[in-house]
Amino acid sequence: MLSKSRVKYIQSLYHKKLRDEEGCFIIEGPKITEEFLLQAPDEILALYAVNNWLNNNDILTRLISPAAIFPVESADLEKISYQKTPNQVLAIVQKKKTLPAHTVPSGVFLMLDGIQDPGNFGTIIRIADWFGIHTLLCSPECADMYNPKVVQSTMGSLLRVNVIYASLENWCKTNTGTDIFAATLYGKSIYQCSPITRGAILMGNESKGVHPSLLHFCKDQITIPRTGKAESLNAAVATGIILSHVLAH
Repeated sequence: MLSKSRVKYIQSLYHKKLRDEEGCFIIEGPKITEEFLLQAPDEILALYAVNNWLNNNDILTRLISPAAIFPVESADLEKISYQKTPNQVLAIVQKKKTLPAHTVPSGVFLMLDGIQDPGNFGTIIRIADWFGIHTLLCSPECADMYNPKVVQSTMGSLLRVNVIYASLENWCKTNTGTDIFAATLYGKSIYQCSPITRGAILMGNESKGVHPSLLHFCKDQITIPRTGKAESLNAAVATGIILSHVLAH
């Protein structure tokens, strides 16, 4: 049985301030935990799981120290889980080292301007991973990459995608040689765009779009042509559609 102090500590990691202070975050569920065990076992600080999961994943759990493994009952898992229905396993993971804010990513990367919805943000990380994009340059207004909903939505892609937070306007002023393609409602159709092999694709806030001050730095504006009457597209859905059409194959 977990002590009250341990339960309280784990629960505290659902708050950004405590995650920043401790330098760690929480992952939940079999799939994402298995990915971390396979790809980043040294980053797992503590693993809490029901006996059934531990028995079925004996080979995987050998990748981490036995001292980091804590068998728990379902009732204990409920106390420390962020999910409405806890799913067998939860782990505390060390945050990975972040790249400097002035980093200029190679190839194609995403710039995210105020993507605040954690589900959207996490899904965009997963979409980036699918299309082989390794870096997201994000404004400070974007959701925290270690927010539990973000982490869950990435389904493990957080391991392979670098997330950098920086003032996008300041970054653009410093890196004027970078080609930036802004997704807007009134740009060039993505079906008429030449393949993008280098530079940034800029996605804006869910309701406000790209901040006007950033458009000044953009080489071009691109759009998904609308044939129906919907006012806008979900940010993550739009990102997936754009990447599927403008990246060189």
